[in-house]
Amino acid sequence: MNATVGDRLLMHGNAVGERDRSGVITEVQGTDGGPPYVVRFDDGHTGLVFPGPDAVVMPQ
Repeated sequence: MNATVGDRLLMHGNAVGERDRSGVITEVQGTDGGPPYVVRFDDGHTGLVFPGPDAVVMPQ
């Protein structure tokens, strides 16, 4: 998985009833665009994310 600052990260809910989460990648801390990423989610929360197989990077 590779990303750049400004790309969107979509994380699908992995349990029944859990909503999808999405946000903007504000910092790429891994080498060559790899994780971890600092993401500002649409709800205003910011966090360090190590995306799993349920995540998709949408280039901007």
